[in-house]
Amino acid sequence: MIKEQISVFDIFKIGIGPSSSHTLGPWRAAQQFTASLQKNNLLDAVEQVKILLYGSLAKTGKGHGTDVAILLGLTGADPVTFDVDAVTPTFEAIQKDKKLNLAGCLTIDFDHNNDLLFLFAESLPFHPNAVTFQAFLKNGKAFSETYYSIGGGFVVKEGEDNSQKVQVDLPFPVEKAKELLHWCLSTGLKVSEIVMENETAWRPESVTKAGILQHFAVMRDCIYRGCHTTGFLPGGLDVARRAFPLNKRLIGKSEYHDYTSWVEAIRKGGNGFNYILDWVSCFALAVNEENASFGRVVTAPTNGAAGVIPAVLQYFITFCDGYAEDKIIQFIACASEVGSIFKKGATISAAMGGCQAEIGVSSAMAAAALTECLGGSQRQVLMAAEIAMEHHLGLTCDPIGGLVQIPCIERNTMGAIKAITASQLALQSNPDKAKVSLDAVVNTMWETALDMNAKYKETSDGGLATNIPISLPEC
Repeated sequence: MIKEQISVFDIFKIGIGPSSSHTLGPWRAAQQFTASLQKNNLLDAVEQVKILLYGSLAKTGKGHGTDVAILLGLTGADPVTFDVDAVTPTFEAIQKDKKLNLAGCLTIDFDHNNDLLFLFAESLPFHPNAVTFQAFLKNGKAFSETYYSIGGGFVVKEGEDNSQKVQVDLPFPVEKAKELLHWCLSTGLKVSEIVMENETAWRPESVTKAGILQHFAVMRDCIYRGCHTTGFLPGGLDVARRAFPLNKRLIGKSEYHDYTSWVEAIRKGGNGFNYILDWVSCFALAVNEENASFGRVVTAPTNGAAGVIPAVLQYFITFCDGYAEDKIIQFIACASEVGSIFKKGATISAAMGGCQAEIGVSSAMAAAALTECLGGSQRQVLMAAEIAMEHHLGLTCDPIGGLVQIPCIERNTMGAIKAITASQLALQSNPDKAKVSLDAVVNTMWETALDMNAKYKETSDGGLATNIPISLPEC
């Protein structure tokens, strides 16, 4: 059996919010579909395109901007580079003009109301997040493909599996935490160093480091922009942004002109417990408010949990004097390995496992990374990840109105604080006396996911989503 190989750039992806599984994944699926049309020399023969959304993609697709993402993907726009300020105007133009520029090459008629269907009562067996693209050709024939957005921006086309993907010769193959620990103890390498060695199987180390720093730059800019943008989030809930007023209150009269001087101003404010706690919350709020507004974020490992790792990394930079490129690379590399272990052994999809698969995993990733960067041993790193996830087990996904806003945004602040707490507990503990291993908690999370009622898996059919009296016309 071919084992899944996951790079740091699989766990961390640059994209546009609000959801990796419901926005970024479908966006990538749309791009892959147009690429298939081109590969089969069918693009010029297309007369009509229909899109069918199933399961969770149908039930919460409007709130997650799934239709927006798919149409932008079909035009050939890329989420890494597309102007975030042009997302809504481009989507609205497609709706108004009833025209779609397929792959940027062929303009066809497209009626959003009739050609993009939300099949609320239908689900496909492989995964709740399914989308089928149908292209009707001038010769009367049709070309169809189905894709599954399986979480974290990962996309699987129906009929394909890992055996069809190019395998590389990893020096330190890892499926479970016990294997990671084996490599660490037998070589003396840190978790991040194991990751960097494995990454050389895909690309030169210099390219990996540059890529990681590019991802950090997106995280950094997202935090800064979120802390300096006011107003209300889109979608109809009228949720007011909170990072802006919180930043303004905490920073006081301190003057700054860019990210670096802003960090210095924050440091000068002190290191009291409440002060640091407020800033960590502010960092997380900023990212997820940007995410909810079709802003550019880094899946970490998902968009719904995109604020946890940047917030903890920003905490490390600001209050632990970690503003150095090598430390940032170490942090992100270490976090990615923990994320990949959860991806391989359980899931990072809320539609499969509830919010424990998103906030829980991101908190575990952040806890491990912070622990290593603060000098923790390899065993303490894995212990921190275990502690963080252990206290997210069973966390449901019940977004109000299908929007990644309530309770999703606040949950990122909780995940960040839990990660810091888990790291501190691990650093002050003897891992040899731990009763629960990381592998045990991964298995438990997956068993919990399988037992969890489907209405708590990103469907907006239960929990807060049905107990808060808010009605949205599009959901």
